[in-house]
Amino acid sequence: MKWLMLLLAGIFEIVWAIGMKYSNGFSILLPSVITIVTYILSAVFLALALKHLPLGIGYIMWVSFGIIGTSVLGFLLFNEKLSLLQIVSIILIIIGVIGLKLFAK
Repeated sequence: MKWLMLLLAGIFEIVWAIGMKYSNGFSILLPSVITIVTYILSAVFLALALKHLPLGIGYIMWVSFGIIGTSVLGFLLFNEKLSLLQIVSIILIIIGVIGLKLFAK
């Protein structure tokens, strides 16, 4: 259950970051509301996951989900460019997250 909570926290983190981009500096109502609600949900699910996970592992994985998700969606939704070095770095983050999951107690 702790990993599900962490996954949900990561998904909500990605949603609030994308919502913030769509909100145009909180000047558009619906994306602004989505950003605020999912920001709170992300924090709540992270807090629930951290009840059962070490802080370092949980926080690193939560941030990593956000980095990976927002990078990919920035590329897909906003035509943001990713250099080869950025792609390699994202792959290394994914490998790190897998390693943390495999070796976390």
